[in-house]
This record gives sequence, C-alpha cells and structure tokens, in this order.
Amino acid sequence: MFYELRRYRTRPGRRDEWVRYMEDVVIPFQTSKGMTVTASFIDEEDQDGYVWIRRFDDEAQREELYAAVYQSERWQGEISPVVEDLLIPDEIVVTRVAPTPRSALR
Repeated sequence: MFYELRRYRTRPGRRDEWVRYMEDVVIPFQTSKGMTVTASFIDEEDQDGYVWIRRFDDEAQREELYAAVYQSERWQGEISPVVEDLLIPDEIVVTRVAPTPRSALR
C-alpha cells in the first residue's frame, strides 16, 4: 500500500473555486471510478495552496485507476479543461509515500 500526496497551487485568488470543484466534481468522479481519496486540505500558509492524498493497494491498481480516470471521455472533455483553468499545472507536485509501521494510515 502507498499514498500519493499531491500538492497544487491554484491560480491567484481561485482556491475557493477550486475547493468547490474538487469536492463537487473531481473527488466524486474519481471515487466513482474506484479511487480512494484519503484527505483533502487547504494550505493555511499559502492562500493558493491545496493538498490532497490518495491511497493505492499497489502499482497495478494505480495504473488501472489512472487509466479509468484520466483516459475517460468525461475527464478529457469536461473535467480536465476546468482543472487546467483553475490550477497552475507546472507547479503540481506529486510525492509517493508509504506509511511507517506505526502510522495510523497503515
């Protein structure tokens, strides 16, 4: 099991709009495809910062879920254009992390 810790920066002043879109569209869509979204946060020290976490059982599951989400017609035609409008794509940072033996996320 591992997690993706994903850090995004929204276009200036658009974080509230991003959070609404994530909670109303992106997260429900991804979970409908089988993704496990563990957490979602706003950055209290960066007014345009946003962080979220997804969990995967293994690499094979991650690849399968990535294909189900990112190759879907809805993602490509509807969701992705809005995501690109709200975020600064060049500033997306994805870190793959695994819980330590005493982590509550194990």
